[in-house]
Amino acid sequence: RGWGRPGAMARYGTEQRGRPNSPDYRLYFKNADGKYISPFHDIPLFAASKEDKEIPAKRAKTTGSEVLYNMIVEVPRWTNAKMEIATEEPLNPIKQDIKKGKLRYVANIFPHKGYIWNYGALPQTWEDPNHKDKTTGCCGDNDPIDVCEIGSKVRSSGEIVQVKVLGVLALVDEGETDWKIIAISVDDPEAHKIHGKPFLAYIDDVKKHKPGYLEATVDWFRLYKVPDDKPENRFAFNGEIKDKDFAVEVIKSTHEHWKALLHKKADRGAINCTNVLVSGSPFCCSEEDARSIVQSVWVF
Repeated sequence: RGWGRPGAMARYGTEQRGRPNSPDYRLYFKNADGKYISPFHDIPLFAASKEDKEIPAKRAKTTGSEVLYNMIVEVPRWTNAKMEIATEEPLNPIKQDIKKGKLRYVANIFPHKGYIWNYGALPQTWEDPNHKDKTTGCCGDNDPIDVCEIGSKVRSSGEIVQVKVLGVLALVDEGETDWKIIAISVDDPEAHKIHGKPFLAYIDDVKKHKPGYLEATVDWFRLYKVPDDKPENRFAFNGEIKDKDFAVEVIKSTHEHWKALLHKKADRGAINCTNVLVSGSPFCCSEEDARSIVQSVWVF
């Protein structure tokens, strides 16, 4: 179990089930009241002063004119295990991805070790596989929107980090749009340096203060499947990282798709929408039902 540091993580805890580095490993989430929750559905997209059951949160936390977002860390920086939110399981714990019966790890892409950022997702977002994006011409990948947090700290799997959005990369993965939000934790020592100015984009600030990082990000996503005998990945916009305003519009769109999902206005397919806190959702379950879901899972 872990309750983390002061700030966003202090409002959430995690509970491990199963054995790490095994197919049965699961990391479940609790809120500050000790209720089991879904990180996908019950953690607000917007970083607010307290949990807000409204959709969207009415009081988004800001720093200056910045709107801050909650990021769920799935994969700590420099690690290789492909950890992810289990979108098809009740309460959506974090688990390690499995392909062809084997646990998935990303290869080390020279000169990097594992993932080169803290990698995770924005809660309450969904890339609808039945919606064709007008800018990329491809449908969504059926997951929450991904985040690359470029701060200097190595985070923990299951940590909730408040981030400010800087830009977005549009990966086209096997014909699907797979957005990669570029963000930085608001408590990072360099966060105040990356703020954008008139006629200067946030991405330009990143290039100035973290030279080579964005180029390495594009290269990493282009090459990371090659060691698995797959072709290089492609990008929309020729691999250009779009700036903050574009990224925010992408987030708004995926948040609207998530709202449709949770209120039976979209085809959810195999997505599990069980939640505890989403007001008006037909998939909302009781605290007791949520506890039963977690307790039914084997404990190591």
